[in-house]
Amino acid sequence: MSSELSVPMGSPTPGTSEQIQENRGMDYRDWVRRSYLELVTSNHHSVQALSWRKLYLSRAKLKASSRTSALLSGFAMVAMVEVQLEMKYTYPSLLLIAFSVCTTVLVAVHLFALLISTCILPNVEAVSNIHNLNSVSESPHERMHYYIELAWGFSTALGILLFLAEVVLLCWIKFLPVNQSGTPSPPQENNYDGVMAALASTIIIVPVGVVFVVFTIHFYRSLVLHKTERHHEEIEELHKIKVQLDGLDRGLQVV
Repeated sequence: MSSELSVPMGSPTPGTSEQIQENRGMDYRDWVRRSYLELVTSNHHSVQALSWRKLYLSRAKLKASSRTSALLSGFAMVAMVEVQLEMKYTYPSLLLIAFSVCTTVLVAVHLFALLISTCILPNVEAVSNIHNLNSVSESPHERMHYYIELAWGFSTALGILLFLAEVVLLCWIKFLPVNQSGTPSPPQENNYDGVMAALASTIIIVPVGVVFVVFTIHFYRSLVLHKTERHHEEIEELHKIKVQLDGLDRGLQVV
C-alpha cells in the first residue's frame, strides 16, 4: 500500500488548491489523526450548540415570566385598591376573606417569580451578549434550572389560575350589592340583577379555567414527549459518533 494518499488528477478549483497541496504530503497516519480531531471538534461544537439553545430558552422563559408577573401583579393591586365596597350592604364574610386571600397570594406568587427573573436574567443576558462559543459555561442557567422552571410555572400556570379566581371574586363583590337591601338576607324575587351578573361571570370563567388546565397539561405532555424524542435522537447520534471514534482508534492502533 502506498504511504501517501492518492490525489485526483485534473485542474483543481481555486478554493481547494491549498487543501490538495496540503494533502499531497500527508500519509495515512496523519490523515487518520486529522479525521479524529475533526470528528471530536464537530462533536464539541454540537454539545456547545445544545448548551447555547438551553441558554436562549432559559432567557426567553425568564423574560416572559418577568413581563407576565409584573403585569398580573399590577392588575391585582389596582383591583384591590380601586374596588369600592358598598357601605350600606353587608357582604358575606367568606367572600371578603376569599377575595383578600386570593389577591394576597396572587401578588406574592407573581412577585416571587419576578424576583427570580430579576436575579437570574442579568447574568444570563451578560453571557448571551458575548460572541464566544466557550462563554456558555459561564452562564448560571444550568445550575439555576429548577429556579427558572419554578418562576415559569408560578408566572404562567399558578399565577393565571389565581388571576381567573380573582376576576370571579371581584365580580361577586362588585355586582352582589346591586338592588339589594342592607341586610344579608336572601334576595327577593325582583332583586336578582346583581346575583345573576355575578353568576354569569362565574359560569363563563369556570369553563375557561377548565380549558386552561387541560391545555396546560396537554402542552407540558407534548413538550415532555418532544424532549424525550430529542434525547433518543441525541443518544443515537452519540452512539454513531462512538462507533466512528472506535473505528478511528483501531485505525491509529493498526498504523
